[in-house]
Amino acid sequence: MSLKKAGLLFLFAVLTASHLHALERPDKEFKIFQFPSNMIPRIDGNIDDWAIVSEDYVIGTEELSDTEKGNGTNYDRDDLDVRVRVGWVKGLNRLYFLYEAYDDYWNMYYKRGDIFEIAVDADLSGGQFITNDQIKDRWENHFMFKGVHAQNYHIFTPPGVGRDWVFVWGCQPWVSELPYANHAYSYNFSEGESGKLVLEFWITPFDYAPYEGPDRAVVSQLIENTIIGLSWSILDYDEDNSQYEGFWNLSHATRMDSNASRQCAFRLMPLEETFLPPILAQWSFKVIDMDRRLVAFKDLSHGKITSWLWDFDDGTTSTEQHPIHQYENPGDYVVVLKIKGPAGEARRVKVRNVAVK
Repeated sequence: MSLKKAGLLFLFAVLTASHLHALERPDKEFKIFQFPSNMIPRIDGNIDDWAIVSEDYVIGTEELSDTEKGNGTNYDRDDLDVRVRVGWVKGLNRLYFLYEAYDDYWNMYYKRGDIFEIAVDADLSGGQFITNDQIKDRWENHFMFKGVHAQNYHIFTPPGVGRDWVFVWGCQPWVSELPYANHAYSYNFSEGESGKLVLEFWITPFDYAPYEGPDRAVVSQLIENTIIGLSWSILDYDEDNSQYEGFWNLSHATRMDSNASRQCAFRLMPLEETFLPPILAQWSFKVIDMDRRLVAFKDLSHGKITSWLWDFDDGTTSTEQHPIHQYENPGDYVVVLKIKGPAGEARRVKVRNVAVK
């Protein structure tokens, strides 16, 4: 099969894929914390930025299962103990991670070593994403399919001296570099010693991440209160570099590493109430018919609201929550929304954003 034909088959599969693929652990839904836009964590290995993320968001060792070595949930916290928190920022299509782990023996072997492996399928496209059985040629499979519609990151914990921080199991190593990812470590142990490691990083999930680079890539759109597919594994090596002591995974299915339908459900949570004022005015708009100068306005305000007053800057107003307004003349307008409620009142002004011809 030619590369061109394989590429067309792949694109067809992506465009026709159902977004209702089954995920692992259907009785379990994990949460992704929404950071306020003025409290985005710095990637410096310092966990102070994560103090606002409550324990409700911590995913610990007790959620893991060793499906490869047969240990199941029979874990020993004196051997390996992990805590993971995941965050996001509305408007930024990034997933932030804080990985805290204690290990009784940190392995930094340059070809493998201890690994925190994550797999993400943000648009729930599902199915295989490392090997496509319909593409028989190994290299066509690699360059046209591997990691393209979902991504797998083998993150070295820690990488040791002179080694990249991550191996991307796919055809697109560029996803692990700025401006698509960033990382920082903090630890004070040496090879073979015990101790605690802090890994802080963010990645950009992609619906389409081709080998040739980001020019034609499609970044996954992270939308509040929706579900994405995500899972991780911890590969724990001790003195034997050829065989891990444990393969602990959140999905409880080993093939979470290569099949996006084996991920877990993670919800992109709204802002916690503590970070929101009692009443906040916000709105968006969409020109639904430019020829008729017809504009739909959508109230996005927060709080208990009892009244809305829209000023469309053309001498007319509306008290509807989500009005549709027709302008008589072309122009760019200063539209104001005023809201009232038991907590007071607020307004939001967009200066000359609403434009019709």
